[in-house]
Amino acid sequence: MFRLEARPAPSTLARWLAPLGALLLTLLLAAVLFAQLGQSPLHAFAVFFLRPLDGLYGIGEWLLKATPLMLCGLGLALGFRASVWNIGAEGQLTVGAIAAGGLAIHFDGSDSAWLLPAMAGAGVLGGMLWAAIPALLRTRWQTNEILTTLMLAYVAPLLLAWLVNGPWRDPAGFNFPQSIQFGESALLAPLLAGTRLTVAFPLALGLAVLCWLFLRHAYLGFQMNIAGQAPAAARYAGYSPARTVWVALLVGGGCAGLAGFAEVAGPLGQLLPSVSPGYGFAAIIVAFVGRLHPLGVVLASLLLSLLYLGGESAQMELGLPASITGLFQGALLFALLACDTLVHYRLRRSR
Repeated sequence: MFRLEARPAPSTLARWLAPLGALLLTLLLAAVLFAQLGQSPLHAFAVFFLRPLDGLYGIGEWLLKATPLMLCGLGLALGFRASVWNIGAEGQLTVGAIAAGGLAIHFDGSDSAWLLPAMAGAGVLGGMLWAAIPALLRTRWQTNEILTTLMLAYVAPLLLAWLVNGPWRDPAGFNFPQSIQFGESALLAPLLAGTRLTVAFPLALGLAVLCWLFLRHAYLGFQMNIAGQAPAAARYAGYSPARTVWVALLVGGGCAGLAGFAEVAGPLGQLLPSVSPGYGFAAIIVAFVGRLHPLGVVLASLLLSLLYLGGESAQMELGLPASITGLFQGALLFALLACDTLVHYRLRRSR
C-alpha cells in the first residue's frame, strides 16, 4: 500500500517544470492514441503541430485563436490567485460580444471613428455586468461563485440565440439565425496583409504586461495574492474579502467581454448563434497551465491555440473526429494536476 505524504518544502523548480512534464505526458498519450487509430504518430504530430503553422496565414490564424484564450486566461488567473473561482468566462465572453454587436447593429452605416472604441467599451462593460451577478450573490448571500458563474455561462448563449433568431436577425439573411454583416467602421482591420490577425493580439500582450505590473507593484494586487494564499492573514490585516471578490470577478468578466468584442469585430464580423468554440472554458486550462502568471498565460494560450488548429488539421487530413481537441485539452489538464500533486506530495509505502 502507498500513501501520499506532504513534502516539507515543495521545489520551486519542480513547480515551474510541472507544465513541461504535463505536456510530455500529453504527447505520450497522443502517440498511443494515434497508433491505436492506425496513424503513424510522427506523421500525426506533423499534421497536428507543424502543418497549421505552414505559411504566414497559418501563423496569423494561430495568433488569432490565441487572442481570446489569452484575454480570458489573464482575467481568470487574476481571480484564481485570490481564490475566486470564476468558471463562467464563456458566458461573459458571449455577453460582451452581444453588447459590442448591438452597438454595431444600432449604428449600422455610421462611419464614425468612435464606433470601434465604443464597441470595445461595451464589450468590457457587458462582460463585467454579467460577472457582477455572481459577485453580488457571493458577497451578499455567500452563494458559491463556481455554481453561479457556470450556470450563467449556459444562459448567455441562449440569450444570443434568441437575439439572432428574433429581433436582431438579418432580414436579408435567407432566414438564417445571424445578424447583419457589420459595417467597415465596426470591424478591426487586419494587422498583417494576407491574414485575419487584428490589433486585438498586441492589445492582449499589452494587457498581460499590465496584469504583471498590477500583481507585482500594486497594493491591491498584493492584497489579492494574500487573500488567495493566506485568507486568515488577509482578514487579520483588515483586507476586505468583498472587495477582493468584486475586483476578481469584474476584471475576469471585463477581459472576457473584451475577447467577445475581438471575435465579433474581427474574424466573425457579425453575431452568430455561437461566437466561441469554447474559448472561455479552455481559458481555465490556460490559466492553470500558465501557473496563474501573466507570462505563463501568454505561453499557454499559444499552446492551446495550436491544439485548436491541430484538431482542425487532423480532421481534414487524417479523418479524426472533432472531439480530438477537447480530448487533448482535458488530458493536458489532468496531467498537470497529476504533476502538481507529485510536486507537493510524495508516495510513501505504508504498512
